[in-house]
Amino acid sequence: MKKNITFSIVIPNYNYERYVKEAIESALNQDWPNKEIIVVDDGSTDGSPDIIRSFGNRIVSVFTENRGQREANNTGFSRSSGEVVIFLDSDDILLPGMLKEVASVWREGLSKVQVIMQRVDSNKAPIGRTIPKYHSSPTPEQIRTWVNASFEYPSPPASGNAWSRTFLELIFPLDETYDAFTDSTCIAMAPYMGDIVTIAKPLVLYRMHGANDSQMTARETNYSREVARGLKRFQAAQRACALKNLSPPDIRILFHGSNFLQFRIASLRLTPELHPLPGDGRMRAFLDSLMVLFRSGFQNISDRFLIMAWSIVTLLAPDRLARVLIKKRYSS
Repeated sequence: MKKNITFSIVIPNYNYERYVKEAIESALNQDWPNKEIIVVDDGSTDGSPDIIRSFGNRIVSVFTENRGQREANNTGFSRSSGEVVIFLDSDDILLPGMLKEVASVWREGLSKVQVIMQRVDSNKAPIGRTIPKYHSSPTPEQIRTWVNASFEYPSPPASGNAWSRTFLELIFPLDETYDAFTDSTCIAMAPYMGDIVTIAKPLVLYRMHGANDSQMTARETNYSREVARGLKRFQAAQRACALKNLSPPDIRILFHGSNFLQFRIASLRLTPELHPLPGDGRMRAFLDSLMVLFRSGFQNISDRFLIMAWSIVTLLAPDRLARVLIKKRYSS
C-alpha cells in the first residue's frame, strides 16, 4: 500500500439539501490522513449552502452560480491537489475503507481505479443489483480488448471511480464540446490513456431516488439523449487517442456495443425523429441484434442471449408492447 498517497474528494452539489450532508460526512470519515474534501455548490436555491457552511474549515467550500455539473467539477478540480481525485455525487456515499482499498492497488500508469456501487433507495436500503455486474475482476488488458472491439467496458458511474491526477490534468478543464456529465467523458477516455484497475467490492452507495439524471424511464427523450452522449464519448475517445498518438476508433465501432444497442433501439422506437446516430435505423439495429452473440464483449453468453432476445422483440413489437419492454428493461 502506498501510505503517503493524497486524495482529493470533489463533491459537486445542486439542490440536494436532503443528501449532501451524508455525502460530506462519508468523505470526512474515511480513515486516511492525506485527504481534502472540496464541495462546490452550483448555485443551489434550497438549504444546501447552509449545510455546507456548517462544516467550517474541515472542508473547502466553493459557491458559484448555476453552470452545471461539468463546470462545478472543473472548479473543484482546479482547487484540488491530490494525486487521486474522486468526484463524489452529492447524493452518493463513500463506504468506510474506500480510500484504503484504492491506495492498496494504486501504482504508476493508472488512469483510474474503479469499484462496485451498491444501489440503495433514498433511505439507503439496498435495491436491485450492484453497478457494474462483474463475473470476475477484469484486468487492464481485458478492458482494452473490450474497448477496442465494442467501445464498451463495465464501469461504475461517477462516484465509483478514483482518477489519476496525471490523467485528469491532460484533459481538464472540460469545455462545452464535451458531455455535460464529467464521468461520461472520463470513462470514455480512460482506457486509451492508462491502465484501469478494478476492485470488485461494493465501496460506494449509489442512491436511487427518482430525481437522478440517470433515471431513464422519467422521459422518453432520455434514450435519444443517451445516444447523443455516446457520440460525445466517441469524440472524447478520439481526442484521447490524439493525445497518446494512437490510432483513433472508427465511428462504426458504435454499432458493435450491445449496451449501446439497447439505447439505440429505445431511441428508435420511442423518439425516432430525435435519433442522433448517423446511418442508424431499425433495420441496422436488427442486424446488429443478430450479431450480439458473435461479437466480442464483456458480457457472458447468457447475458448476450438475453440482450439479443430483448433487442429483436423490442424492434419488432407493436408500439405499446415496445414501450412496456423498454420500461421494464430500464426500470430494473
